[in-house]
Amino acid sequence: MTQGAPRTPARRTVLGAAGAAAFGVSAGLAAGAGAARAAETGRPHDRGHGHGRGFRSLPVPTVIAHRGASGYRPEHTLGSYRHALDLGAHVIEQDLVPTKDGHLVCRHENDITGTTDVADHPEFAARKTTKTVDGVAYTGWFTEDFTLAELKTLRAKERIPGTRQENTLYDGRWTVPTFEEVLRWADEEGRRRGREIWLHVETKHPTYFRSLGLGLEERLAKLLRRYGRHRADSAVFLQSFEPGSVQRLSKLVDSPLVVLLSGANTRPWDFVESGDPRTVADLVTPAGLRWIASYAQGIGPTLDLVIPKDAAGRLTTPTTLVRDAHAEGLILHPYTQRNENAFLPADFRRGTDPAAYGDAFGALRRYFETGIDGVFSDNPDTALLAAADFAGR
Repeated sequence: MTQGAPRTPARRTVLGAAGAAAFGVSAGLAAGAGAARAAETGRPHDRGHGHGRGFRSLPVPTVIAHRGASGYRPEHTLGSYRHALDLGAHVIEQDLVPTKDGHLVCRHENDITGTTDVADHPEFAARKTTKTVDGVAYTGWFTEDFTLAELKTLRAKERIPGTRQENTLYDGRWTVPTFEEVLRWADEEGRRRGREIWLHVETKHPTYFRSLGLGLEERLAKLLRRYGRHRADSAVFLQSFEPGSVQRLSKLVDSPLVVLLSGANTRPWDFVESGDPRTVADLVTPAGLRWIASYAQGIGPTLDLVIPKDAAGRLTTPTTLVRDAHAEGLILHPYTQRNENAFLPADFRRGTDPAAYGDAFGALRRYFETGIDGVFSDNPDTALLAAADFAGR
């Protein structure tokens, strides 16, 4: 991702209370699994607030805090997750990778060079190495080369300091959390706030880790069962860019499942490994979506699959993906909304500083108009306010 030039004005966090109140966040997401089961039978999608504890009871559009409130705190830290809840986010995302001794920890990648202070630890200097993960070579330090005890000696830091300089204030404040710690934290926060805390959990590079004897799905399922999040009405989504990982999870737990979809011309890595010739473009056809709906309840497409951009980076005409997915009973949680110009469509950028905020509200309005069910956002307060504006139209 492009890192921007220094910013002089202090960034003011947009308060998400208005958006949270508009969707009744504090009221709790109450009883019964019938609505969640409706998704499994492919019934038409209910655009309302739903009834019961299942994912159909979540507000629409659902605001998913991408790696926590990562626009304001270093990603995948308890501080980032907690701030997302304080801002009113409906769901908090975790990405899971394993340690050498098999613990699941929350990092966007197993390469922790840019998200921890590992480079400042001389005792780990010899562990710097080059690895090929999903066909791409990376040089750095990797979670699978550290025991959990060793990983806990590191501190988390901001991943893109050139763009989010204010976030560096929090460098070193938090450790890398285990997923079990997050599950305990979510239970404690749920009791304190009087509502279920929803999680959106991704298995990262599952084929790669299985080849190392560190299969993710069984470890994840064991933790979900231990903490009672393995049912169809549990407050958790499980997601992966590898459909095979989602299928494996479908045999282990009943939790709602989401297939993540990147660029149209790309292939899921498990397809590459198995020789499956299908691309994401094949998976977003009605036939591909029907196949996904046979084992999952939703998709998480890149926003470009919902509204493509032209050569200048401006939004064009929406595709039929939302309509086609809903026809198969699938919900859509596209990714990722961010406030900075560098990440916005060209027609919603303001000024020339890539790290400055653009018209995020205008861009979100365009995406919400397509009928998506939610959005992953680094800035959940912005997304909540945009969703409240959209709902009030």
